[in-house]
Amino acid sequence: MIKENFEEIKNEVGDNVNVIAVTKYHSVEETLAAYEAGVRHFGENRIEGFIEKRQALPADAEVHFIGTMQSRKVKDVIEDLYYLHSLERESVAKKIEQAAQHVVNCFIQVNVSDEESKHGLKPEDVEGFLETLKDYDYVKVIGLMTMAPHTEDIEVIEQTFSGLSNLRDTLMQKYPEVKELSMGMSNDYPIAVKNGASYIRIGSKIMGS
Repeated sequence: MIKENFEEIKNEVGDNVNVIAVTKYHSVEETLAAYEAGVRHFGENRIEGFIEKRQALPADAEVHFIGTMQSRKVKDVIEDLYYLHSLERESVAKKIEQAAQHVVNCFIQVNVSDEESKHGLKPEDVEGFLETLKDYDYVKVIGLMTMAPHTEDIEVIEQTFSGLSNLRDTLMQKYPEVKELSMGMSNDYPIAVKNGASYIRIGSKIMGS
């Protein structure tokens, strides 16, 4: 089933979109089944899950950390951390800079919808944050990440994703390397892709419930 789900989404979104299978609610066995089905990008939002899945998966799989990263936890995962989708604090960037032996590709998390329950910088604060990171050697900001509100209102979701896309377009004039967009989950990824998502984070639509 995982194989059919994954291939269906890949065919739907095309080759320019990286499909991350979110495995946080799934076992190592299920994760390895996803690898056998062709998945090469995996998403974990807990430190323990990240370490467990990274150790189990073959070397050519990429495990993305998509949850909130705490400064004190950076050292636990830094050896295997190549993609972080939730950078929002300089304290985390500093820990990466101190501990890393390789470049970590980071997405700045942006709270486009301005929800109190969500992490992320306000859109107007992103450029200032980029400036504070410009001399870091191991923190490479490659794009922006956001999550849309949980709503049936397609217009609200559309505004969130187009807001991130427009912010990216503006920032790229000064920071051309900040070009990727990590947005879209099982319930809203078609709208994200329409608005330029280059990484989508899919849980149940690939892995099952």
